[in-house]
Amino acid sequence: MMRSGQVTIKDIAKELNISCSTVSRALKDFPGISPATKKAVTDLADKYNYRPNAIALSLRNQKTNVIGVIIPETVHFFFSTVISGIEDAAMKEGYNVMICQSNESYEREADSIDALMGARVDGLLVSISRETADLDHLKKVKDEGTPMVFFDRLVEGMNASSVIIDDYQGAYDATEHLIEQDSKNIVHLTGPSNLIIGRKRKEGYISALEDHQIPVREEYIVECRKGTQEEAEQVMAKLLSTGMAIDGVFASNDVAALGALMAVKKAGLKIPRDIAIVGFSNWQFSSLVEPGLTSISQPGYEIGQQAAQLILEEINSKEKGKSQIKILDTELIVRGSSTRK
Repeated sequence: MMRSGQVTIKDIAKELNISCSTVSRALKDFPGISPATKKAVTDLADKYNYRPNAIALSLRNQKTNVIGVIIPETVHFFFSTVISGIEDAAMKEGYNVMICQSNESYEREADSIDALMGARVDGLLVSISRETADLDHLKKVKDEGTPMVFFDRLVEGMNASSVIIDDYQGAYDATEHLIEQDSKNIVHLTGPSNLIIGRKRKEGYISALEDHQIPVREEYIVECRKGTQEEAEQVMAKLLSTGMAIDGVFASNDVAALGALMAVKKAGLKIPRDIAIVGFSNWQFSSLVEPGLTSISQPGYEIGQQAAQLILEEINSKEKGKSQIKILDTELIVRGSSTRK
């Protein structure tokens, strides 16, 4: 019987009668290890609460001057501007930045956090994936005393500093703009409901309708869980095929807005005359599509800078400060997809 908390790779190898290198490879999920061996190793490691990298943990008080960053996607224009802001602010203070992308997958996010913690980063900047609902992997970081700041996507149930934009106000402005362009039957393509940004944008849409005495109809609010162009195009085509009156679309991201734009064109309708469309994020392609896509611009570079400044404050602070939430403003960028006047 091994005492938990003091277990080594050697102990696990001995109990399972396999080599230390096999245990090590199984724990790191290397190829070439049979699923049965991998399961036996991980089950035993979990049972005895094996903590890898004991040396790294003992070196925890030694700084590496590296900040770990986890983002959902590097291809996203918004996130690439955030990274620029993070890197500029961090490098000014003599820190390097290590970036992992989760590809909007909870699994990859949890693995990336393990990898960055194994690399002994001094702090973590995290924008959670669309799939993340379980926060255990994040709570573990906090429990180990590593500073962590969230950006873009706020996380409930975590006492951590965050840098976000005013998603509610951005969505309100987008919807109000459509109403001012004489749209009354406005479809909202929402983001996944587990992300607070999706809920805030939906609230902004609903408030704008209510303030302009336009009834809120559930059938006009459709979740685009993946947020892809294909998904939004299918959703929009389906809505149009029902014959319901639609004269406006507010999509919670530009990619979904592009899908809606394609579906409207394929249905033989004119944009913005028949249906006006507004997106969110102001991706680079927004000004390149025909007609240009009206969108809500987010200050990505500034978000990155502020997030890096917050994490550096936490890393260098002797006592634990109160967590702060910084909220930055958005801006409505008007283009041809919505202007009827």
